[in-house]
Amino acid sequence: MSDAFWRLADRLVATHALVIDRPAGSRHPVYADLVYPLDYGYLDGTTASDGGGIDCWRGTLPDSVITGIIATVDVVKADAEVKLLIGCTESEMEMALRIHRNENQGAVLVRRQVHDAGL
Repeated sequence: MSDAFWRLADRLVATHALVIDRPAGSRHPVYADLVYPLDYGYLDGTTASDGGGIDCWRGTLPDSVITGIIATVDVVKADAEVKLLIGCTESEMEMALRIHRNENQGAVLVRRQVHDAGL
């Protein structure tokens, strides 16, 4: 992916508040068996394909740099979405990815290359 994509995505994160509405350890409001391994929320004032804010997973790295994205396809909801991974380690990105892989939903992880993040 191009450096420009990641820079623009970082700009979205820098200019919109991250609202955590499902903290790590909380349960999904509909699927009680699903426990969030990381903070999950959305960018306030943004719009995703489902009409809500852009979904985000927040990891434990101190910087608010996007470390990757997860693209999902859900046959029950008949939709596709992108989830931003903010400050996630490699293991945290894998944890988030597993949440989005089940019998009705598929997902792919696109990792940001280290040089794209200026690291």
